[in-house]
Amino acid sequence: MKNHTVTDSPYGPLTLVAEDGTLCGLYMENQRHRPPEETFGARDDSLFTGAAEQLTAYFEGELTEFTVELRLNGTPFQRSVWEQLCLIPYGETRSYGQLAEALGNPQASRAVGLANGRNPVSIIVPCHRVIGASGSLTGYGGGLPRKQRLLDFERGAGLF
Repeated sequence: MKNHTVTDSPYGPLTLVAEDGTLCGLYMENQRHRPPEETFGARDDSLFTGAAEQLTAYFEGELTEFTVELRLNGTPFQRSVWEQLCLIPYGETRSYGQLAEALGNPQASRAVGLANGRNPVSIIVPCHRVIGASGSLTGYGGGLPRKQRLLDFERGAGLF
């Protein structure tokens, strides 16, 4: 059974989705690959207190690592990519190629990029920390300006 809530952030509203009480989605407005609203289930703010508190602490610069329990629904390969994303330290970045190497398949950088783009729990699973091999910003489901803001924020360039 799915439920959802909406919480404010420096990016505007974030929709949090839980399946059987475990966070399985965090979506920004106009995010690419955002599921239809009708799939989010009934609104129930009580299920998301911990996640909302951690997001607030993150945006206030007080939290660098999330401990929210997650249910990451995807293929085994997608889940392996998303697990690698969670290993990228706050304030650091990795390239798609580096993630592919970490997964034991250096030729899979394009597949890593596709899986990264399908990350269902943005911000908490930090897909924004993945950049091109040249150091350039590449795609981000929330848009490149949001990605740049998150990276600048984590690098200490100022709070939102």
